Amino acid sequence: MEKTSIKVTGSKGRYLYAMVPGSQERAYGCLGINGGNVYTIADREIAAVVSDVPHQKIRPERRHFAAHQSVLKRLMMDGDLLPMSFGIISNGPKAVRAILSRNNKAVQGQLKRVSGKLEMGLKVSWDVPNIFEYIINTHSELRKARDELLRGHREPTQQDKIEVGQMFEEILSQDRERHTKHVEKVLASRCSEIVRNKCRNENEVMNLSCLVARSLTSEFEAGVFDAAAHFDDNFAFDFNGPWAPHNFVDLEIAT
Repeated sequence: MEKTSIKVTGSKGRYLYAMVPGSQERAYGCLGINGGNVYTIADREIAAVVSDVPHQKIRPERRHFAAHQSVLKRLMMDGDLLPMSFGIISNGPKAVRAILSRNNKAVQGQLKRVSGKLEMGLKVSWDVPNIFEYIINTHSELRKARDELLRGHREPTQQDKIEVGQMFEEILSQDRERHTKHVEKVLASRCSEIVRNKCRNENEVMNLSCLVARSLTSEFEAGVFDAAAHFDDNFAFDFNGPWAPHNFVDLEIAT
């Protein structure tokens, strides 16, 4: 990218999008929050990617999230980055350089961790109309407990319902663990790291974030298909990406 001289003013805040390697000044155009010009502020061998903002707080609106993600996508075209969480604002260039200086070693270490890699996501869900009925039909012990509960057309007590509900949750958790371990085993050779994210609803089997070398994205996709081949039509596989490596940045910025 062409080297650009950047003029900044000290009266505005600096919104932080990411940390990147390198000490050269770089400009990326008006991609930022509120159409702000995005550029770097460097200290030694690392730089913060920022844009000027007039206020010290950015509302979590859809357009602001979209601008944040747009900048990260642009940075991914150039190479490695450590994405920052939404909403981090520093007082000005001097404060940004102070942050870089205080966190230099940690940032360098994290950049090394994600060097040459991207994040890919994989979600697997039970593609069934009723997850409770599906689990009952595939687990005889739960079906037996349900049938006992309804035997004689008696009215189940609250305690009865709680016990069956707990059994359902335990079996659901065991199935998730078993299926997740199998998928992780298939993908292990195609990923540098795998992070398990929390399932957001009962039908979700797993929600994985995978750190994948840029050169191995095709192999990762093939691995997803290999893993899916071991599951029947009651499961839906959805992989997505590439993304900036949000789930592989273990960094608390000292401001």
